[in-house]
Amino acid sequence: MITLVLPKLHIIYPIGFILAIKTPNFRHFRDFDPEVQYMELSYTPLYHYNSSNTTAMYSLLGPALFASLVAAHGHVTNIVINGVSFDGWDINSYPYAQSPPVVVAWGTPNTANGFVSPDAYKSSDIICHLNATNAKGHAVVAAGDKVFLQWTPNWPESHHGPIIDYLASCGAGGCETVDKTTLKFFKIDGVGLVDETNVPGIWADDQLIAQNSGWMVEIPSTIAPGHYVLRHEMLALHGAGTEGGTQNYPQCFNLQITGSGTDQPSGVLGTDLYSPTDPGILLNIYTSLSTYIVPGPTLYSGAVSITQTTSAITASGTPVTGTGGATGGATTTSTSKTTTSTTLVTSTRTTTTTTSKVTTTTAAGGGGATQTLYGQCGGDNWTGPTACASPAACSSSNQWYSQCLPTAA
Repeated sequence: MITLVLPKLHIIYPIGFILAIKTPNFRHFRDFDPEVQYMELSYTPLYHYNSSNTTAMYSLLGPALFASLVAAHGHVTNIVINGVSFDGWDINSYPYAQSPPVVVAWGTPNTANGFVSPDAYKSSDIICHLNATNAKGHAVVAAGDKVFLQWTPNWPESHHGPIIDYLASCGAGGCETVDKTTLKFFKIDGVGLVDETNVPGIWADDQLIAQNSGWMVEIPSTIAPGHYVLRHEMLALHGAGTEGGTQNYPQCFNLQITGSGTDQPSGVLGTDLYSPTDPGILLNIYTSLSTYIVPGPTLYSGAVSITQTTSAITASGTPVTGTGGATGGATTTSTSKTTTSTTLVTSTRTTTTTTSKVTTTTAAGGGGATQTLYGQCGGDNWTGPTACASPAACSSSNQWYSQCLPTAA
């Protein structure tokens, strides 16, 4: 057995597994804000991250450690097109498999359900997530049809922010082999602050939570046929009051779009989508916002605003490989879901913000309800639990937000 002693964390593990230990500057996996002084552990394949202000040490760890941490964030488990479900990238098994199955989702060693932070906006990690690799298959969808993206459950309610969808043409060679750094993305969907009546407001991710952690996007009917990468992304703004505090969760999927459309919109390289100081990236959501600008380039003129619904699954799909015109097979299943609908409003807002340094404190324990790990536990106008379930402590980021973070066992 080996004992690892870290700041605010003391854990004993059997030898034989990899531990990635990140400093507070390693923001891909550090949950919360750049100034929070703690380390988050994750079972992650060894890799090199090139950043001048980042350090990483590697040791040994058992895989059970991060089970609860993984649940704190999320990823897309599957997509549904006309009732046919296509598997996504399974972070719990595929990164460790010698020959993972062919799926329509891009692969990533992001086994901790971590995020990409603003200091990596100029790196290729922002395109389709950490060290992402091409999906080996694709799904066929007609222009004008809808794609439902199913996220893992329990997306944190505190992680308010927009949901954005892009397409990028892969050209004649298809998306299975395209160089991701050459992809140029155009925005087909962008929903931000839906209702600002009560701070911090209702955001697109709140709507996603309300409908079984899923999101529907329509492929514009005017798009020319071809092979495209669908880039679907959630942003968490709970720490965005400090530069570098926004969390990006990009997910990519290969599609073959059919139809009679002719539009071939120009796009933006993934590394040029955002800046750390964009008004929709650097802002304090715990003050009243008169406007909010959804980050990224201007919405494509042919984009369609839709009413959000869930999607019943009637069959499981088989990804198509190659660049031919074949369609994916489907196996009938008995799965069904209740369909609900919620009207969403795409918001274009502007805001000025101030930033404040984050301090970490431990809230005194008390009776009554307790908040779960990574849940909100304080801040102005907060009426929920202020005590954290062991072994977490309530840490204050600013006047408006405190969060339950891991402590020593």
